[in-house]
Amino acid sequence: MPPLDTDLLAELIHDKRECLLQLRDMGRRQMELIDEGNMTSLLDVLMVKQRSLEKLQQIERALDPFRDQDPDRRRWRTGEDRRLCTEQLRQCERLLAEIISQEKCSEGALLRRRDEAASRLQDAHLAGQARQAYIAQPPRQTEQIDLYSIT
Repeated sequence: MPPLDTDLLAELIHDKRECLLQLRDMGRRQMELIDEGNMTSLLDVLMVKQRSLEKLQQIERALDPFRDQDPDRRRWRTGEDRRLCTEQLRQCERLLAEIISQEKCSEGALLRRRDEAASRLQDAHLAGQARQAYIAQPPRQTEQIDLYSIT
């Protein structure tokens, strides 16, 4: 039997779901690393995540021809194939919502980390300025009383 357009559609939806699962899992790891303050490993995760986002964009472009089609006019091999594809598409929507929520949480956590680091740097800077001010002052001349000369 020759391939149907819906065979490609089902494969793309499956690939999209797998990609979104990876992104969700990386998002969880991302949050753990932010909480730990492990920025080196976080950058590694973000690099891998970027590649997954690029793959997702490719999948989305490949899905473009299907967007204007009437879903009821598509020919499927079986009703089960259609049902499975529909379920995977629903999963994709849930995963995407979860990923967006994760990203918002991660952004908030990173902003808090940034603000904490800025505050610590400001405190260190002020402490350094105070120390320099004390060092820069000439020693105070104290008056000495010659107790031997008092009669």
